[in-house]
Amino acid sequence: MNFKAFAVISFAVANGMLLGCKTAETGKTTSNASLGVETTSVKNKTIPEWVPKPAPYHAAETILTDLVHTKLRVSFDWQKQHLIGEATLTCKPYFYPQNTLILDAKGFEIKSVELEETAEPLKYTYDGKKLTINLDKTYNRTQEYKVLINYIAKPNELEAGGSAAITSDKGLYFINPLGEDKDKPRQIWTQGETEASSAWFPTIDAPNQKMTQEIYITIEDNFKTLSNGSLIYSRQRPNGMRTDYWKQELPHAPYLTMIAIGEFAVVKESWKNKDVTYYVEPKYKNSAKGIFGNTPEMLSFFSQKLGVDYPWDKYAQVIVRDYVSGAMENTSASLFGEFVQLSNRELLDHSMDEIIAHELFHQWFGDLVTSESWSNLPLNESFATYGEYLWFEHKLGRDDADLGLNSDLNNYLSEAQRKQVPLIRYHYNNHEDMFDRHSYQKGGRVLHMLRNYVGDEAFFVALKKYLTDNKFKTAEIANLRLAFEEVTGQDLMWFFDQWFMKPGHPELQVDQQYENGKLTVRVFQRQDSVYAPLYKLPVRIAVWENGKKNEYPVTISGFRSEFEFPAAAKPELVVFDPDAQLLATIQHEKSEDELIYQYHNAPRFQHKFQALNLLLDKVNEPKVAAVFQDALKAKFWKIRSTAVFAFNATRFMATANGKDATGKIKFNDPQFEPVRKSIRQIAESDPKTSVRADAIATLASLHDPQYADVFTKALTDSSYAVAAAGLDALVSQENAKDLLPKVKHLQETENAEVASALGSFYAGHGDATQFPWFEKQLKQQTGNDLSNFLPVFATYLLKLPATEKNKGIKLLEDFARNHENFRTRLGAYRALQILADDPAVQQMIRNIKENEKDNRLKLIYGEM
Repeated sequence: MNFKAFAVISFAVANGMLLGCKTAETGKTTSNASLGVETTSVKNKTIPEWVPKPAPYHAAETILTDLVHTKLRVSFDWQKQHLIGEATLTCKPYFYPQNTLILDAKGFEIKSVELEETAEPLKYTYDGKKLTINLDKTYNRTQEYKVLINYIAKPNELEAGGSAAITSDKGLYFINPLGEDKDKPRQIWTQGETEASSAWFPTIDAPNQKMTQEIYITIEDNFKTLSNGSLIYSRQRPNGMRTDYWKQELPHAPYLTMIAIGEFAVVKESWKNKDVTYYVEPKYKNSAKGIFGNTPEMLSFFSQKLGVDYPWDKYAQVIVRDYVSGAMENTSASLFGEFVQLSNRELLDHSMDEIIAHELFHQWFGDLVTSESWSNLPLNESFATYGEYLWFEHKLGRDDADLGLNSDLNNYLSEAQRKQVPLIRYHYNNHEDMFDRHSYQKGGRVLHMLRNYVGDEAFFVALKKYLTDNKFKTAEIANLRLAFEEVTGQDLMWFFDQWFMKPGHPELQVDQQYENGKLTVRVFQRQDSVYAPLYKLPVRIAVWENGKKNEYPVTISGFRSEFEFPAAAKPELVVFDPDAQLLATIQHEKSEDELIYQYHNAPRFQHKFQALNLLLDKVNEPKVAAVFQDALKAKFWKIRSTAVFAFNATRFMATANGKDATGKIKFNDPQFEPVRKSIRQIAESDPKTSVRADAIATLASLHDPQYADVFTKALTDSSYAVAAAGLDALVSQENAKDLLPKVKHLQETENAEVASALGSFYAGHGDATQFPWFEKQLKQQTGNDLSNFLPVFATYLLKLPATEKNKGIKLLEDFARNHENFRTRLGAYRALQILADDPAVQQMIRNIKENEKDNRLKLIYGEM
């Protein structure tokens, strides 16, 4: 599962609004500056906000029955949005004799239950969630039996549920079922994780079950189908119908079972005589290989790196509408949300390799070997996240991979301000609470540390052993530890205990002193040891002396660790953890000269990036400016982008030294003319489109008419990101209103970035004549794009006459009250707040808040 790209709004809101708490006795919110987080004081004891709250214990599911095989025959009632199903389940007792079979079956109409071999009806009880079947006799663990169930699944009649990671749990989804929306395809697709497969077929919906399966899908002949395993045959039926028979011959978990149905274009490739297919909407047929085309190379790379070939019959990837998360690693058939579906022009700005690599790596970690319980979810998600790093390291190089690693650390630390829990955790309120930045980003970083500690060869040999020993089975964290211990010959309990089983992370303070030919480095662990462990940290310290670098391996332990190194002269630079592999916060004060030296000499991206960010506020000083001028020519695009940002006048004005005594922005001074020329050149010709867009934004911040031609030219750039940046830049031009005819052609562009920029332009300089275009955008845009566009629309409404303004408010109200996606409702709610000067809108907002049923939004609205 990948929900990162899908959860931006909910995480941003949660991080921004849910950090505060109140003192138990006084009701006052307090702050502990040394911790950097809100805290609660209870009877003179300060408890950080992130300390885990009491939650129920969740054991792995007890296995009474072994679900051996599932055979499904399914057809559909589009009008009622029902699935008509026949399920034949092959089962046997797991160990102890059994005379009942208990199945998960949510919201079904049960037509009949019988023993298949004899067609004998079986007695059963059904409470709408659990189907308990009385078997014809008591079976022992060597005896298989088959139960035949005829049923109708009614997913839309289930009580609504979901989480921030997976916004709905009804399992089966009909998209535009009656074809009433001419701009949206008709589709059917499923989402099984975590326990929603049982909303469309009866099963034992637990991750520690493994089964083989067959699915016969009967559907209108104009639709393509996709499921797990191989397509055995397609047979025509009367009345324009067809039955496709899909067979999954290798065992996998029930939550990984999937179907997808739609009028897809199917683009085919192959890898080692296995089909590799991409299912997209027909208009994207020509860009399908641009989106997914690295998949065969990924299959080869991961198979070689892990020493275990891709295990399934085929690999398909399908993009669907209105998906409830980011993507899902269904066995041999990953499913993606529509944000992955891009035109060739959009692919100039966005690669989907991160999410594609994530789901593909799951085919080993999650599908071949499955975590035995949701408590062990990091065995799936941490590995998939680290698969992204491995792919970028291979394909693009270490800098790109390290950029992702740095982003993962920051994302985890953001969540850690309000939540610190063990990676492997048995206490939680809902199993979907496990889908967080701990299971993904923190876990990926922990695996990177493990790789750094044991070495590359041992790391991948141990992963091969883990996969081989546990293939087609389930595993818990001890299985991974034992694989590493057997390969390395080391007792690694200390590593797994502190990183997987304990909450928190090291908060390190590093200082140094040089005297009498000796360098002393002291490291202090500052995390609250009441709630987080004191860490054992094998690490290196790099010392540059007279231009030569030496590295010293050390081990941090206890509150205070001190190390002495010989040095004939005062070092130019000391870097703690030169590999930038630790999951930790590190405070290590450095002088301006040390930071400049670090930028030029530290080899890892993280250290160069850190130096630039710490020097940002001094960019007006000549020797610091020279560093950023050098960075404008850096090979790695993120360094160039950071340097471009440093000279942005909007940022520059916000710094303490950004102005001279007269208030003039020093960046406009003649001394910076070479910089301005470099940035203009970057804006016009940098090979990375995002850097070109950043450079345009920096030029726009100068409010200098000499760059107007750069902005106007950008409107016709092949990159949508550059065109959007050019449009944003033109908003602030003195003659912007005169440019309305020049930007009108962009109304036909089907790209969310350009639409957002054009909407902002119209909000500043348009009139009521653009209202139909905004209405069209509200129909066309989806997902996060729509949520982010709604406040732009509200800003535009501020300048309209009452008739159009009120019509627009009604549209926003409908989104806020009725849209099926809770993030879109949140976006509309925020948009209405922009218009809250109107008392009627204020009352509308209060009413929406009072009547909202979704607990996720009720919590957010309560903090707004």
